[in-house]
Amino acid sequence: MSPRLVLVTGGAGFIGSNIVAALAESGEWDVAVCDRLRAADSGKWRNLAKHPIADFVAPEALADWLAWHEDELEAIIHMGAVSSTTEPDADRIVHANFTLSRDLWDWAAEHGKRLIYASSAATYGDGAQGFGDADDLASLSALRPLNAYGWSKALFDLYARRNADRGRAPAQWAGLKFFNVYGPNEHHKGAMRSVVCQKWPEAARGETVKLFKSHRDGVENGGQTRDFVYVRDAVEVVLWLLARPDVNGIYNLGSGRARSFRDLAEALFHALGQETRIDYVDMPAGIRDRYQYFTQADMTRLISMGYKRAFTSLEEGVADYVHMYLSQSDPYR
Repeated sequence: MSPRLVLVTGGAGFIGSNIVAALAESGEWDVAVCDRLRAADSGKWRNLAKHPIADFVAPEALADWLAWHEDELEAIIHMGAVSSTTEPDADRIVHANFTLSRDLWDWAAEHGKRLIYASSAATYGDGAQGFGDADDLASLSALRPLNAYGWSKALFDLYARRNADRGRAPAQWAGLKFFNVYGPNEHHKGAMRSVVCQKWPEAARGETVKLFKSHRDGVENGGQTRDFVYVRDAVEVVLWLLARPDVNGIYNLGSGRARSFRDLAEALFHALGQETRIDYVDMPAGIRDRYQYFTQADMTRLISMGYKRAFTSLEEGVADYVHMYLSQSDPYR
């Protein structure tokens, strides 16, 4: 059987390029990528260099490309976004994260194609309402994100739910609320890289790693927690959805377990075979009022839909990342 055609937007980015790699390795898909590579010295092109792709599409040419490949395209995996939580241009954020997503949804719905897209745990705001991923309109409307990035993702989740309820949906649609994803192919992200990637050079040199002090009563320094999920697990969920076209809705994608930044640093030093060295520094005053002290994905709904694969522990994921990628001369997947 000939490979099927899938389009991955943001396919040269962090999560997107790991999805492209897995799809290309499967032999079941011809993979087209829509993205911008920016400056050659950013290294973003290296995220794609080890795997064959069927086509590369500039974002401004996407509408024409979709028209030309309407008959053969089976699915769109939409990972393209402005993902910085500190991006100052709200117009840029809403255009990239809502408008393009809306247009892809409408196209997929009109032409009977499948759409899997990236939402975000940033939609939960400060977590006061918990991290349950109920995707009815009332539950989605009640969320209060803390930044424009989270709001743009929440806005599209609402668009998707509202249109699905009205019978205007793609052949399959699934939104994934990614929590704190880490792993290979994130070097180009700069300040938005995972803490593992950012702290790796210091730890590898045997230096002390700096973490934020806690500014909340009852939380120890370094005791702030996140749901850290290895990118390999994120990719497995996407592949599972491609194999399960009957699954629709918006789902959390995390490990299901909150771990502290201190745990993460200890896992990093352990992977290096070194004694843990941590120094705690004041959190910048400008982010203290919107800093999340706890995130943990409730994975009940995805598991109830039949997803059975175990998620990688923080220690196993950090060790794999360090040994297979960060410590290698060629750290790209």
